[in-house]
Amino acid sequence: MTTKESWQGRVYEDFQVGDIYRHALGRTVTQTDNIWFTLLTVNPNPIHFDAHYAAQTAFKKPLVDSTFTIALVTGLSVSDVSMNAINLGWDAVRLPAPVYEGDTIYAQSEVLSIRESKSRHDRGIVVVKTIGYNQEGTVVISFRRTIMVYKRGHVPVIPQPSLKEK
Repeated sequence: MTTKESWQGRVYEDFQVGDIYRHALGRTVTQTDNIWFTLLTVNPNPIHFDAHYAAQTAFKKPLVDSTFTIALVTGLSVSDVSMNAINLGWDAVRLPAPVYEGDTIYAQSEVLSIRESKSRHDRGIVVVKTIGYNQEGTVVISFRRTIMVYKRGHVPVIPQPSLKEK
C-alpha cells in the first residue's frame, strides 16, 4: 500500500491570471450559526436574531450577519486559494442579495493579478475576486482579496508525527 500526500494547497507559481477556481464545498447556514456569530461579534442589530422584528422589515425574516457571510465565503476558498498564504486585505465588498438561515452558500474565485513580493523574496502577491452564491445561483457577496503566498520550496512544513504500531 502506498501512502499518498494530502492536498497541501497552491503556491505562488501555481496561480495564473484568469484562472477560476470553483470551490468544492458548500455550507448550509443554520440559525445557530447566525445567532452565535452575531453574539460573538457583539452585533446588537435585531434583524439577525429577532424574528418578530425581522418580520416587520422588507426581508420578512432574519438576515444572516453579513460579516459571517464574508468569513464563510473566505473560508470556502482557503483550500484552493490561501492555504499557503496570509491575508493582506479585502476590497470592494458587495452584498447584492441577502443570506437567510437555511441557505447553502457556494463560492468561486478568479485570479486577477499576480506579482513578486517587493519585501519577501520567498513569497508573491496574488489578488483574487471571490463570489459567494446561494443554492439558487444568486450572488450574495463579492469581494477582492489580496494575499501573500509562499513560493514553491518555501512553505513551512506541517509536522506529521510517525505512527507507532502496537
